[in-house]
Amino acid sequence: MRTSRTLALGAALLVVIAACTPGGGSKPTIRIGSDGFYESALMAEIYAQVLEANGYPVERKLKLGSRKVRQPALEAGEIDLAPEYLGSGLGFYDASKISGDPAANKQALQEILNGKGGGITVLGFTPGEDTNAFVVRSDTAAKYGLAKMSDLAAVQDELRWGLPPECETNPLCRGALETAYGIRWPPKQLELLAACDAPIAEALNNGAVDVAELCSTQPAIAQFGFVVLDDDKQTQPAENIAPLVRNDYLSKLSDRAAFEKLLDDVSAKITTEVLTELGVKVAVEQQSEAAVAKEWLTANGLLK
Repeated sequence: MRTSRTLALGAALLVVIAACTPGGGSKPTIRIGSDGFYESALMAEIYAQVLEANGYPVERKLKLGSRKVRQPALEAGEIDLAPEYLGSGLGFYDASKISGDPAANKQALQEILNGKGGGITVLGFTPGEDTNAFVVRSDTAAKYGLAKMSDLAAVQDELRWGLPPECETNPLCRGALETAYGIRWPPKQLELLAACDAPIAEALNNGAVDVAELCSTQPAIAQFGFVVLDDDKQTQPAENIAPLVRNDYLSKLSDRAAFEKLLDDVSAKITTEVLTELGVKVAVEQQSEAAVAKEWLTANGLLK
């Protein structure tokens, strides 16, 4: 850019490049946001990189804060796309509609968003999810033959329970344990520990408790080889992840179907095990979300 000749040459090159680029290189910039925690930022980074690799200019606005900050930003058009956990996203608007069925949660969330003016579309969701999980050590699972939550009732008094302080008043905790699974409240042996936190995972690993409430993709599950018990009565909300995209962005695309397919292809490969493994890389090994996203996308043939 130091001389007028350079400017002229640059302009000529841009014309040639534009002529050789499908759609004339006119794909609109997409602003991608996320919640404040690492897994949301990681999913947003995965979306960003696969779109960039396919010619979509991306502006990142990651780790905006909680859903109370991020969702209004999406509704107001400050961002165009964000990853959402279907159960919690639905609960943000109407907790009474939450279920253990991700397809039902998606439909209910879309209906609510349609009722707010139809400004946002819920795309395809992941088979994997990050939801409330009751877990045990592998030795405990082997000793008592534990594979699903229904197995706990027969041995409940022999187990030391690690549960959050709010469990007593939480329908997804005490309500689920007592009503669906026949666990008497309070359990005979109970330690009150915050769910989804390092201390409760350490207590489980060290044998201070035998069953604990964690988050299903918590890195400690993979780190310590915990067994996640199947919620066979479907008491917990389905928290599969889906991109939320503003319709005014989608309307700018010359090939909306191609855009949606890129994101749907990514979502199809995100299992709970993948979320957990990637979480270990970010939260335990302290790798950056960008590096972890690139490695996973490359390994799965999703980057050009």
